[in-house]
Amino acid sequence: MRCLVLQHIACEPPGAYEDELAASGATLHRVELDEGEPVPDWRGFDALIAMGGPMSVNDDATLPWLRAEKRTIGDAVRAGLPYWGVCLGSQLLAVSLGAKVYPGPSPEVGVMPVSLTREAMTDPVFAGTGPELLTLQWHNETFDVPTGGVVLARSDLYPAQAFRWGPVAYGLQFHLEVSADLAERWAAVPAYAADLERVLGAGALARLVADLAGRGPVMNAGARAMFRRWLDLAAARGARRSTCRPA
Repeated sequence: MRCLVLQHIACEPPGAYEDELAASGATLHRVELDEGEPVPDWRGFDALIAMGGPMSVNDDATLPWLRAEKRTIGDAVRAGLPYWGVCLGSQLLAVSLGAKVYPGPSPEVGVMPVSLTREAMTDPVFAGTGPELLTLQWHNETFDVPTGGVVLARSDLYPAQAFRWGPVAYGLQFHLEVSADLAERWAAVPAYAADLERVLGAGALARLVADLAGRGPVMNAGARAMFRRWLDLAAARGARRSTCRPA
């Protein structure tokens, strides 16, 4: 599979998801949008993965490349290209399909569970994970689910934590892919560090890293299992598209 990975900051790679991509033999084309790299034509890829970042999807005025990214995501997903969006990537999916992204009731930061919905119990990616999923939350904004979307997870503060649109487009507000080492890299970003200290208080980084060192491996294993199921869906989708192309 040829996967296009959209990154918005160097310290937010696909993490555990990238481990699964490597194990599957997928070819990655990584684009650093915040560094000015252009979004390539999505038609040359079998799947699209969009990761997190410190910006808002509504920052078009200061980050004009967001317009091109949202247009690419909307066109690709509507055409049936498999999509996996994480945190900012989930908000990009929502807004690209016509929904709104806006500030949440309060920041949600830390290792905490989300509750899976009844629809998640029969979803081909989420089924089998149980009624709750341990996640890393690190966000201030939320989104409305686009028309036709299916909510798969929620939390007490944020009713839309994960959703599916169509058969192969998924948006996850939370992180499952992050290790303790990666969290330390995040905390070196001033905007992230300020969020962490403001919400969780002094010593928040050490507590978060310790929490991820203890519970992160289980979370990462779950991430890889879910992502593997999505990759299987994406591969099957790609095979169907190939057989439908004219000779």
